[in-house]
Amino acid sequence: MAITVKFIGSLRHDSGANELALNCRGNISVIELINQIAKEVPAVARSLIDQQLEDPRPNVLILVNGREISVLDGLDTVVQEGDEVVLVPVVHGG
Repeated sequence: MAITVKFIGSLRHDSGANELALNCRGNISVIELINQIAKEVPAVARSLIDQQLEDPRPNVLILVNGREISVLDGLDTVVQEGDEVVLVPVVHGG
C-alpha cells in the first residue's frame, strides 16, 4: 500500500526530499505513519516526535488529504492506500 508524504519548509530541507512514498501493510493510523517516517528518515525524527513524550510535536501540522487531523480522528486518523499526508512545520515566535 503506497501513501504519499509531502514535506514542507524545514522538514523538506531536513529530509532532503519534497515527498516520500511509503509502502505500508494495510491501513495504519497517523501515529503509526509518523513513527515509520521517523525510522525511514531519521533526519526529521527530532522535528516530528517529542523524545520524552514519544508523541508528534505540537509544532507540526498534519494534513490528510487536505484536512487537518484535528477535524478527523487526531492521531488515530486512519490513512489508506493513495492518501496524501502533508507535514507542515509551525513556526512560533513573538
